[in-house]
Amino acid sequence: MSATKMHADEIGADVPLVRRLLAAQFPHWAGLPIEPVASYGTDHHIYRLGDHLAARLPRIEWATGQAAKEARWLPVLAPHLPLALPRHVAMGHPAEGYPFDWSVYEWLPGENANGTIDDLDQAAVDLAAFIRALREVDVADAPPRPPQARGGPLAESHAQVRRSIAHLGDRIDGAAVLRAWQESLEAQEWEGAGVWVHGDLLPGNLLVVNGRLSAVIDFGGLNVGDPACDLQPAWNVFAGASRVRFRAELDVDDASWLRGRGWALSQAVSALAYYWDTNPGMTRQAGHALAHVLAESCGDPGT
Repeated sequence: MSATKMHADEIGADVPLVRRLLAAQFPHWAGLPIEPVASYGTDHHIYRLGDHLAARLPRIEWATGQAAKEARWLPVLAPHLPLALPRHVAMGHPAEGYPFDWSVYEWLPGENANGTIDDLDQAAVDLAAFIRALREVDVADAPPRPPQARGGPLAESHAQVRRSIAHLGDRIDGAAVLRAWQESLEAQEWEGAGVWVHGDLLPGNLLVVNGRLSAVIDFGGLNVGDPACDLQPAWNVFAGASRVRFRAELDVDDASWLRGRGWALSQAVSALAYYWDTNPGMTRQAGHALAHVLAESCGDPGT
């Protein structure tokens, strides 16, 4: 089984397990080459199957509903969106000592968006177009947002943010983080109708081909709620002029901007506290985002 675990109760996986699962449940794919995919994703083990497919095996119980959610909703969303989405092609079931449902997807080419975008200003336009289109998709049949799921009021995350700051101790500037967090908490809450939000538009969930955004993956946080939740790329992907362009393309008011910054802060400090010792890629990304949030909170226009 894979050696690196990010969760105390994580379920491991390896190539021989994937081959046994395929042989038993999808024998027509069992002869394909199987290659682990390097990723700092936290929810799934990913294995490329030949040239055109990928297997995704949940690492932990909380991720087990994602494939069913994507199978239900991504075909509904995809025709309306200007970037590619994952396409679920098969659902596997527990076997061979592996306890969860698992899934097979079409392989989407590309690299994640960590330093691979050629033109951040163009990326701001492209990602804003995706977010606008997502917000416009009808939510009439959407399931209700679970408590504390992404897209809800920031106040739902307050206790978790405080715990994370306390856990991190002097590894961060806790006082500055609390000040920035309070600014976001005091912003006017969203009073409009809920819209579709991806909930996790971080660089690892954005694919880039030939230097330009091509696809959005990992819809585990998909919900209906406050659109400010999807402003997180402002501090995770963009900076300076490209951040300004991203905000302008989405026509974001001050209160929504502060709530979006609060979402970026919440996700960053929670990731730092949880993955500090187990996921260097995730902690680098979270640290980057938190630094940009705090610089903007302090009034630094150059970030």
